[in-house]
Amino acid sequence: MKVGEAAARIGVAVHVLHHWEDERVVVPDRTPGGHRDYTDEHLRRLQIVRACQRVGLSLAEIRLILHRDEAGRAEVIARHVQHIRRQRKELDAAETFLTHVLTCQHDLMSRCESCSTYAA
Repeated sequence: MKVGEAAARIGVAVHVLHHWEDERVVVPDRTPGGHRDYTDEHLRRLQIVRACQRVGLSLAEIRLILHRDEAGRAEVIARHVQHIRRQRKELDAAETFLTHVLTCQHDLMSRCESCSTYAA
C-alpha cells in the first residue's frame, strides 16, 4: 500500500513515516517506479513502533529492540521496565496522598503530618 494509506491506518502524518524510514526504524519496500510500498508486515511493525513510543522509547531504542538479536536490546528493555516501575511507585504515592487530602480534617495541609510527610 502507498505511504498515505499506511499513515492513515496507523494514525500518523505521512512525514512521520518518512522520518521513521530516515531513522531506519521501518523501511518500506519500493515499487519498480521507486514509490514506497508498505506490506501488512510493515503495518504490524508500525503499530509496534507506536506502542513502543507510548511507553517512552525513542526511535533509536525502538530500532534496537525490534530485532531479537540486536546487542544491547535486553539492557534497553530492562532500563525501561525499571523506569516504569519507578513511575508506578510515584503514581501510587501520589494517589495515596491525594486520597488522604480529599478526606483530611486539618484546616491547612501544612498542619497535617500525613500531608507534610508526602511533601517531604
